[in-house]
Amino acid sequence: MSQLHITGGRRLGGAIPIHGAKNSVLPLLAATLLCHGESELHACPRLSDVDASLCILRHLGCRATQQDDVVTVCADTPDQWDIPDKLMRRMRSSIVFFGAMTARLGQAQLSFPGGCELGPRPIDLHIAALKRLGAIIEESHGQLHSRLPDGRFHGATVSLPFPSVGATENALLAAVTAEGTTTITGAAREPEIRDLADFLNRCGGRITFGDDGAITIEGVPRLYGCAHTVIPDRIETATYLAATAVTGGTTLLSPVVPAHLSAVLPILEEAGCRVQLWERELLLSAPARLRRVKLVRTMPYPGFPTDAAAPLLAMSCVADGVSVFVETIFESRYKYVDELRRLGAHVKTEGRIAVAEGVPHLQGAAVDCTDLRGGAALVVAALAAEGESTIGRLCHLDRGYESLDAVLQAAGAQIERN
Repeated sequence: MSQLHITGGRRLGGAIPIHGAKNSVLPLLAATLLCHGESELHACPRLSDVDASLCILRHLGCRATQQDDVVTVCADTPDQWDIPDKLMRRMRSSIVFFGAMTARLGQAQLSFPGGCELGPRPIDLHIAALKRLGAIIEESHGQLHSRLPDGRFHGATVSLPFPSVGATENALLAAVTAEGTTTITGAAREPEIRDLADFLNRCGGRITFGDDGAITIEGVPRLYGCAHTVIPDRIETATYLAATAVTGGTTLLSPVVPAHLSAVLPILEEAGCRVQLWERELLLSAPARLRRVKLVRTMPYPGFPTDAAAPLLAMSCVADGVSVFVETIFESRYKYVDELRRLGAHVKTEGRIAVAEGVPHLQGAAVDCTDLRGGAALVVAALAAEGESTIGRLCHLDRGYESLDAVLQAAGAQIERN
């Protein structure tokens, strides 16, 4: 099994490239199933989750390839309407194929998805949304089977009691080719939702956003493939910002969308970092010693993103004072904290609250990734630790970060993978 070997204490500097957003490209790949003709996704990261999505598309009968950062999908003749359990277990986001498969093929069968274990993430909202649009869904022996009695979804009002990103995406994918008009209230507002809607509109969809956050979809009979560039990954950006800050470095990150980072940048500034923004670039200059951050509370967008909390908590482990983090999205986000403690971090957790008391120095140790963002937190902490750290179970990191070791090495980190 591969491991990362990191010798801490090196300041990061120079330019850091930001890849396309993992959390955007996965629903985009599901959306290509709806399109006749060829779709091209540019700025697509090379990730194990992306590879899993391509495998699903190929299983369904699509032609799906990736060359460098361009993914090409032709979904003219999909001929399968099931996803094998071994593919579903590779990533949690595979559930986003449910709406697209049902819309394109008239039925779909899949098992409950796999991925990071972050506590209960029920798909009840996904199922309720698809049922509201006319699907008949049955569950049996861990399998979900959907079918459309009339062969097509029907427009309806879908009211989400919580702004679930996945449920919003599934509803969008189902409604875009439905008969009639659909309104989604209580929808998620994450930038990745907008990116998905932009792609679908380029393919011939008719999706609009209201000032109140409601999404209106006028169903169209057919979509056609197009070329689309994936938005920059705001979580990858936050991770590299935390890595820069924890090492007292200065880095220029691009491309970025500053508006997508509106909840993250104030936390870094509170910690003593200087942030300069341009249209597509961000320069972060960190002090020799970080200050504590009073409170970070994860919230649906435009609040602080749950996926960015772990790297910033790791950063706070070497800040002056006590920093408090409150997780409101997932129940089991703190499994990685035990690994942080192996590095000498003073972090206490109780339920959804984590309290990090900054220490003068962290010490290198052997640790394992527990999940994707927890793994990123361990990398951030190891960059600041004295001596060498070894990080195992990189399968989690490979789901969401392309060439993380090469990117950090180019920025001055002493890091190797073997």
